[in-house]
Amino acid sequence: MKAFLLNHKKLHLWLLANLLVTAAWFLLRGQKAWMTVLAEQIAGPLRQAAGRLCYLTEVSVMEVLCVLLVVGAAVYVIGSAAAVVRAKGRRGSRAYGAVLGAVNIALTLYAVFCLLWGVNYWAETFQDKSGIYAEPVAYEDLVTVTAWFAQQLSLAADDVARDENGVFAVPREEILAASPEIYAAAEEVFPFLAFDDPGVKAMAFSRWFSAMNFTGFYCPCTGESNVNVDSPACLLPSTVVHELAHQRGIASEQECNFLAVMASVISGDPAYEYAGWLKGYINLGNALYAVDRDAYRAIRTTLPDTVEADLAYNNAYWKQFDDTTVQKVSNTVYDGALKAWGDERGVRSYGAVVDLLVVYYRDAALAAG
Repeated sequence: MKAFLLNHKKLHLWLLANLLVTAAWFLLRGQKAWMTVLAEQIAGPLRQAAGRLCYLTEVSVMEVLCVLLVVGAAVYVIGSAAAVVRAKGRRGSRAYGAVLGAVNIALTLYAVFCLLWGVNYWAETFQDKSGIYAEPVAYEDLVTVTAWFAQQLSLAADDVARDENGVFAVPREEILAASPEIYAAAEEVFPFLAFDDPGVKAMAFSRWFSAMNFTGFYCPCTGESNVNVDSPACLLPSTVVHELAHQRGIASEQECNFLAVMASVISGDPAYEYAGWLKGYINLGNALYAVDRDAYRAIRTTLPDTVEADLAYNNAYWKQFDDTTVQKVSNTVYDGALKAWGDERGVRSYGAVVDLLVVYYRDAALAAG
């Protein structure tokens, strides 16, 4: 037994270090003050440093690393299997080393992810810093705010370029080019959002990400905000703002979705303003539809043909991916990942953005009504 342990001494020491770090993570992650310091003083600067390096190229380093990870995993499995076959007389030991090596790699990657991003799930949130908290939504308030969003959306619809079918036609390149300055107005409202935005990157594998039901992806290991440029452009600006919210260390999807609306509609850029109102209306409308279809339809009929054209185009695009195996697996994995990081709502947390929208815009909607 001693000889066996010595033969894999380095792997066992590596495993022990991984287990100690993982244990420390689970013991300390409930300490919000410590997690906040770690997130703001260590994790944030590390991600920003990685981002400055990765933004030297327009290529998504995240996608390159994903490809290398898949290739590397395949090479490791094939190489380890071949080594086991060649190791006559000690195949058990060689197989054990290969499995333990894989476990160590996975645990180390998990530890790195916990440091760079996981801490943000346990640190102070946007709600903590802003004082705006999601509260139970009264039916009357939901109707009022949804109707107000529909009005604002209708007013913004004529301020953006459209094609011959009336569909949103602002060039994606123009949308991405505006991204570094798009948070300027929001930072005046919430100074803690101040950040030197590097902008976003277009994903080369955007179509694949659509199949997995992703419109964007922030990679903490590279400090990059990546967006899907294959999906309909009408909501691309709000996706950009969502991913840039992650740049600011905001982990909650519901809070990033709130900012995708709030920061967009006050940005001063017509394309972003329209996308913000559209995203907000979709979130609010879906919530209202679930409780009162008649009220939803009454508001929906007030929308102009241009907005209807965008909604129809967006729905048709995503419908092609409905119920595919890839989408089901992706949703299941992502739902589990959100819950693992402490978000018990899982994917349903996206619906909680409605609470924040109603709380924040209720007074403006009532005043307008």
